Amino acid sequence: MAFAVAATEKTYLNRPKAFGITVRRPQFNPQAIKRHYFANSPVMSHMLTALSSTFPIGEQFFVHSVRNVRNRVDDEKLQSDIAAFIGQEAMHSKAHAEFNASWRQDDYQLDRFQAWLARQDQKVRELPYSVQLAVTCAYEHFTALLGGYILKHPEVLQTLDDDAIKLWVWHAIEEIEHRAVAYNTYQAVYSNHKLRKSVMRTVTTGFASLTFYATFRLFMQDRKDSLTKIGGNVFGLYLLAKMFIQLLPEYLAYYKDDFNPAEIDYSREVEYWKNKLANDYQMAGFA
Repeated sequence: MAFAVAATEKTYLNRPKAFGITVRRPQFNPQAIKRHYFANSPVMSHMLTALSSTFPIGEQFFVHSVRNVRNRVDDEKLQSDIAAFIGQEAMHSKAHAEFNASWRQDDYQLDRFQAWLARQDQKVRELPYSVQLAVTCAYEHFTALLGGYILKHPEVLQTLDDDAIKLWVWHAIEEIEHRAVAYNTYQAVYSNHKLRKSVMRTVTTGFASLTFYATFRLFMQDRKDSLTKIGGNVFGLYLLAKMFIQLLPEYLAYYKDDFNPAEIDYSREVEYWKNKLANDYQMAGFA
């Protein structure tokens, strides 16, 4: 009887292959990436590194929140997408853990911050499943917006070292590929727009505070070299202001009742960068 129940609950294991979501292994050398790797701007570089420090724990939580309710999803296509989403997030967690570990030095580390983040992660996992999944939907919207923005500005990415491009562009493409999976899962199981919007407002405040705090800590740890790059910092602040203004409409679209992340079209940028990673950087899985 128990076997029959288990088999019934896991019929998704016989799922078809996901379409448009490919699990790829990271192919980069984290030790080859210089500290001010983004446009030679300490501000922008520290911000991305601060985000990277949250990814191992964050991506594991995203997977956890979807797995909580996976057995309540009947649609085979969505089950396939969930499987691919889990695979991609596992690779992202692994890659950024390697990136973070290579940068953990006496003058540049966020061990206390990451310990605090781990404690917060345990608290969030005690919340109702619906809230956990809504949190993931909110963060997935942010990562897709940031990933899309990165891909839309190749002139800025040209300043990156090869290994930095391999990490951040690979991650950006996959965030866009699976941007609707958590949302579609939430809609299939809960479809509670009021809760989704309320959680997004809370996450927005927390995400902004978290990013600012972590970036500031890294900037101050590196202040000897960061403060002297006035031009790079001014350019970085300009990029942040420009990014905020340009992404605001896409962010606000999340509060529509009929919103779906897939409605934001990144197909041209994704195709361009897939071809570039395959041809110029010989990365597997993008051909």
